[in-house]
Amino acid sequence: MRVNRAWLGLIVLMLPTLFVAMDMTALLLALPQLSAGLGATNVQQLWISDSYGFMVAGLVITMGTLGDRIGRRRLLLIGGAAFAVLSVVAAVATSPLMLIVARALLGVAGATLAPSTLALITNMFRDERQRGQAIAIWATCQFTGGALGPVLAGFLLEHFWWGSVFLAAVPAMALLLLAGPVLLPEFRSDQAGRLDLVSVGLSLVAVLLMVYGIKELTVESAPVVPAVALVAGAAIGFLFVRRQLRLERPLLDLRLFRNRPFTAVLVGLVFAGVAMAGTGLLVTQYLQSVLGFSPVASAMLFAPMGLGVAVGTMAAPALARRIKQTTAIAGGLVGSALGSLLLVAVDVDGAIALPLVMTGIAVLALGTGPLFALGTGLVVGSVRPERAGSAASMSETGNYFGGSLGFALFGVVAAVVYRTRMDGTSPADMSDSLAGAVAASRHLPADQGAELLHTAREAFTASLHVTGVVGAVIFAGLAVLIMIMRPATRTTLAVIPGYEATRS
Repeated sequence: MRVNRAWLGLIVLMLPTLFVAMDMTALLLALPQLSAGLGATNVQQLWISDSYGFMVAGLVITMGTLGDRIGRRRLLLIGGAAFAVLSVVAAVATSPLMLIVARALLGVAGATLAPSTLALITNMFRDERQRGQAIAIWATCQFTGGALGPVLAGFLLEHFWWGSVFLAAVPAMALLLLAGPVLLPEFRSDQAGRLDLVSVGLSLVAVLLMVYGIKELTVESAPVVPAVALVAGAAIGFLFVRRQLRLERPLLDLRLFRNRPFTAVLVGLVFAGVAMAGTGLLVTQYLQSVLGFSPVASAMLFAPMGLGVAVGTMAAPALARRIKQTTAIAGGLVGSALGSLLLVAVDVDGAIALPLVMTGIAVLALGTGPLFALGTGLVVGSVRPERAGSAASMSETGNYFGGSLGFALFGVVAAVVYRTRMDGTSPADMSDSLAGAVAASRHLPADQGAELLHTAREAFTASLHVTGVVGAVIFAGLAVLIMIMRPATRTTLAVIPGYEATRS
């Protein structure tokens, strides 16, 4: 009966995990329609799009530790209730400012949900095998939600107004509030102490500045402001680290990094996020601007990436029963590298371009499954139960940083390759982006416009080739790192005083 209740509770935890991830990506298709309805400027559109992710990234560390202190179920239910109410507010927003504020507050609520759900899993499933399966299901929901967000948005926008994209989360949060008190256990640490508000402020400002700087590097013509933000964020982050090392009960226990597998997995989560987000950015633009698919069709064709992660994470626990966890993770990353290399073979209009792209992103995503499932399990399993929320927040922060860094780094690389390949065109035809070339071609004679488009699409395809090579190098490097930093034996290691290290 206890096991049945735990699995029923896991179903309840899947709901906020799924919809928080969907809310991160669903706005991509809804943004043009809601911007037209509200009369949002370009700057306001940027804040509508980014305010949610900024607040989630900036507060997930605080919320993970707060759940350890006040109770994970309590924080989850508070966050779920706030998420439902604020979703309604966002859906009926009457001005861009109202929507920006609602989205930012939704980010605050969303930051409570991910670390709370992952930490509760460690309480509900004490058996290592069952916990691994539960974390795999949790990871599947997280990444599937991100992939399904644009698809759901496309369906809703065809039948309803733009506010329906936000209302989709309300029934799920209502079910969480009804079933959560019955099926989910409460857990809090008796040794938590008071929340250090100075550390909260330092972590929030450091993360916000660094995420802002990373994002803006790809859209600002003058990189001075983003660079200053990055430097300031790094400086404040340094102060945050110094404070954590001196506190008896820190907001974030950095002693965890003495555990080599823990550190390797966190590095892996960050850089796998870099490669996946960067590849996703280039592939979705390739599908729309080179192959000519609509946004909705592109979202459907991009679904293999989400499905690949889902299959990989679900298969990871069974794989780990046959081989070592680190071997499974490293082997999956090698597969991801091979998937990335398939992108090098695509061309502008060949008959095999679409199958190659879809196969490449599917294989790439499939290979990351063991890292996200087994690696996340290693992170939260490396600490005592009373610190699981803090460990979960570190995992989530790594994911958010990786995604933001991926958009920035791969965007810059793609832009450099594109401009280099376009350098031979005449000044009248020059453009800094494929979208700009498409717009410029409409004002040229038919022959010149067609030639410009073909050249621009070839240049962008070349940037996709480079993206595939960079992604393959990242995944291969991570596979080597995981194997080098694995434990020497399969036995439990007393690496960190007061903590447990999972077996390899």
